[in-house]
Amino acid sequence: MTSYVPPGKKEAGLEDAGAQVHRIRITLTSRNVKNLEKVCADLKKGALDKKLNVSGPVRMPTKKLKITTRKAPSGEGTNTWDRFEMRIHKRLIDLHAPSDVVKQITSISIEPGVEVDVTINDR
Repeated sequence: MTSYVPPGKKEAGLEDAGAQVHRIRITLTSRNVKNLEKVCADLKKGALDKKLNVSGPVRMPTKKLKITTRKAPSGEGTNTWDRFEMRIHKRLIDLHAPSDVVKQITSISIEPGVEVDVTINDR
């Protein structure tokens, strides 16, 4: 049985000095969509298991980096061209959580080729 605690006062066992809630933005970028979506799903699942306020993943527009080059190295012959394209996919996940909880969430195994950037903003 718990004792009565007046409003505005915390119980001795519930105090946590480092539990300041931050706005945290996790930015994920990759060339491989499957790996990126898997990491997003794992991060969101881990955050929801800890009962955090999560929004995302927000799909940002894909960057298409294009290079057009001549096939012939000497410049002689028929004018034939190679067109190369690299697509970079980006996802944003926003969390409202203490920073120590985010360390636990982001300790999942990250797929190869996925870059993770964590930005912490105070309210």
